[in-house]
Amino acid sequence: MLLLKRKKTVEGAWAGVGGKIEEGEKAWQAVLREIKEETGLTPEKLYSADICEQFYGLDKDSIWIAPVFVACVSGNAAVTINEEHSEFGWFTFEEAMLKVPFPGQREILKHIQEEFVQRQPVEWLLIHVHQYPEKSPEN
Repeated sequence: MLLLKRKKTVEGAWAGVGGKIEEGEKAWQAVLREIKEETGLTPEKLYSADICEQFYGLDKDSIWIAPVFVACVSGNAAVTINEEHSEFGWFTFEEAMLKVPFPGQREILKHIQEEFVQRQPVEWLLIHVHQYPEKSPEN
């Protein structure tokens, strides 16, 4: 499990790749862009995790709900972090559970381990990226 240590938002916290959807993007397109921007990686497979992360944003007094994705990369893929992070690490699920600070993150990790590691992922969750058009204002 790849975790990144944040330098800006929630400074010093370990987390997965995250970000916002840009105008004209679908959520899965945003996650591919964010993975590339934050780590330099291009996933070999991308799945919907069939779960959403939900948290309260104190700064805007709002509840945020975001879909979660599972990206699979080559075991020897080189990670290049951007300016949003101070370091990265590959961790076992047990190690990652100790690193992430929020209960919601730990619930997501448990879900991913149970549904994508301990069992074969459901085929309908695989996103066939090549079947969909690239980002455009009409999409």
